[in-house]
Amino acid sequence: MSSAKLLLFALAAPASLLASCASAPMQDTPAPAASGPVMIATWPFGKLAVDAAAEKVAEGGSGLDGIEEGIRLIETLGSDGSVGLAGRPNAAGYPQLDAYIMEGPTRGAGSVGGMEGIVHPITAARRVMDSSRHVMLVGEGARWFALEQGLETVDVSDLDAKKAAWVERERDPAEPAEKGHDTITLLMLDDNGDLYGGCSTSGAGGKLPGRVGDSPVLGAGLFLDNEVGAAGATGVGENVMRYSATTVIVEMMRQGMHPQEACEAMVHRIAAVDPLGYELDVCFIALDKQGRTGAAASNQRFPFAVGEKGASEVRSVDAVSRR
Repeated sequence: MSSAKLLLFALAAPASLLASCASAPMQDTPAPAASGPVMIATWPFGKLAVDAAAEKVAEGGSGLDGIEEGIRLIETLGSDGSVGLAGRPNAAGYPQLDAYIMEGPTRGAGSVGGMEGIVHPITAARRVMDSSRHVMLVGEGARWFALEQGLETVDVSDLDAKKAAWVERERDPAEPAEKGHDTITLLMLDDNGDLYGGCSTSGAGGKLPGRVGDSPVLGAGLFLDNEVGAAGATGVGENVMRYSATTVIVEMMRQGMHPQEACEAMVHRIAAVDPLGYELDVCFIALDKQGRTGAAASNQRFPFAVGEKGASEVRSVDAVSRR
């Protein structure tokens, strides 16, 4: 069976991972040198990404190679129906994908938004960073670039008919046919003390064609500063983008906040001024230069994965206490 067909039979993360969730106390002890990378990723399926990234680094790959490898695995699996071509379709019935990758040492960044038919958008994002003079490509231009780079695609010949059919229908139904909005976001601090990050998503189920969420937007779904730390997001992208949330979390860590405190503070900061209050459906993860991790959620229990000292586990946090 071809890899394109395998995507249609993608597996969600094993349910057994949920059973391994542990509490998430603050990580105050800096990671020891030469112990392998410290990583944090969104959702229980993030453990698969953490393990794949660690294996890639152990084989001699760079931190950036590890980020790409871990996220490629989740794109292949289509975990939770939220990532890759097996993810939730838009209102017209087909997936449009967003991805972003960033490295600390060079401040390099690349992203793709609203891309159709490309199997690994995270690799397309890396090629934008490595092989173009731009940071972001979207839509047809992103697909053209990916094809020029020789990236794997599936047949998209049926999309024109789906787009035309959508134009004839109600364009913005009150209730999307398929809801949901998870993202794989993976952050890493390597043995050299350098930071890397990436994220990938099919976006909100039932979104309008052309909608781009927070994931590929620099400083919204992901941000890092190699002198300070990194932060990532998952949830309703509009509620992350409007506050440049991950940039603010990194700046809070710059001012001395623990990653856990910074993530929680960002949730409270948004809830204090947003009409939704705490009903934001957003979650954050963060990792600082000392190898400390943190996570917070606005209105749900949030499981996430952490890898350090050659091992990985799924932890979780409850929604923040409302003020």
